[in-house]
Amino acid sequence: MRLLDIQYLPPSAYFALLWQYPDIQLDRHEYFVKQTYRNRCRILTANGIDTLTVPVQHTGRKIPMHEVRIDYRQKWLQRHWRAITSAYGKAPFFEYYADELQRIFYSRPVFLIDLTTALLTQCLDFLDFDRPLHFTDAYYDLHEQPANDWRSLILPKSNPAYPKTYKQVPYQQVFGSIFVDNLSVLDLIFCTGPQAGALIKAGIRA
Repeated sequence: MRLLDIQYLPPSAYFALLWQYPDIQLDRHEYFVKQTYRNRCRILTANGIDTLTVPVQHTGRKIPMHEVRIDYRQKWLQRHWRAITSAYGKAPFFEYYADELQRIFYSRPVFLIDLTTALLTQCLDFLDFDRPLHFTDAYYDLHEQPANDWRSLILPKSNPAYPKTYKQVPYQQVFGSIFVDNLSVLDLIFCTGPQAGALIKAGIRA
């Protein structure tokens, strides 16, 4: 059993895990954890790295991922799409993928998990990764059922476990001359197009 958190437009390393382990379980029932990729991603802009965060409604208690609601009172949707367009509008393959992503964003799903799942599914299609997503159907107690818990493997902050499992192959990015890794997979997709999936596979460490 392998557990992974459900992330918002996560880095390429996340998709490397999905490719390597088709039976991986995405945890719908874990408690939402703030300041993680569960509701944020990182893109590269002309001014450096920009962190995009999907605001969620706070209830004052711990809440399972599948119950987390997006807070549309904040103008995050326009901000995210404007930032993505500004960062990647001139990327070689932006025009080929933008419409599908925009459609998902502006469908305005109520729950965070519906947004992230739709985006993950679409990105898997962009990468040509034939990998269905599998989800836990109940709360998973690690004390009763041991598992490979990878829910904290890929984080916005540096993690010593991260480079042991995957090393991103550099590619030409829109901005800067020094390669920046650990960005949203959108950076790779918009910049390399049909080669994106192969580049992820090339970075997998046995």
